[in-house]
Amino acid sequence: MVMKKMKLIYLFMLFVALAITQLFVPVHMIFGEENVLNTGKAYKFKTAPVDPSDPYRGKYITLQYDINSITTNDSIWKRNEAIYVYIEEDSLGFAELVKVSKTPLAIENDYVIAEVNWYDDYVKKVNFQLPFNRFYMEESKAKPAELAFRKAQRDSLPNNVYALVFIKEGKAVLQDVFINDIPIAESAYLKE
Repeated sequence: MVMKKMKLIYLFMLFVALAITQLFVPVHMIFGEENVLNTGKAYKFKTAPVDPSDPYRGKYITLQYDINSITTNDSIWKRNEAIYVYIEEDSLGFAELVKVSKTPLAIENDYVIAEVNWYDDYVKKVNFQLPFNRFYMEESKAKPAELAFRKAQRDSLPNNVYALVFIKEGKAVLQDVFINDIPIAESAYLKE
């Protein structure tokens, strides 16, 4: 009888420990992103035209960025390899690519960890994918927002579409996408 009670106590303690662990992981992730948003540095990333969306992946806008490659003499880049992309702010307040490295560097610039897509031997450029290439939205607004995003991309105005990304110690959080300095969910393009 005592053994059964001991087993039940151990099982209950195991259950409580498991429940706490399951709660800790998502809470830790949320607080980590909130910390980046509250204490990280904000960068505006110029976006590039997007490819058509995949209807099976969910309700989001696919983002591509102007800074997705850099010229380098190092030709040994592996596909899907993690790399460090160092950035700074240009004179207009947009993110500007400084350097790309396979290992962390001892420089003052902020950085994000990206993935190598491919290396082009002909032009000696490494192309990479930044980790904040999806902007999730409310289901009913995602498709109109993507259409508005594409329409704004075709306008002749420079720098009219950008993503606001907070960066801290290699972590990046995409806060919003802007069209003409207005959050995409509130953009007049959605109302057209």
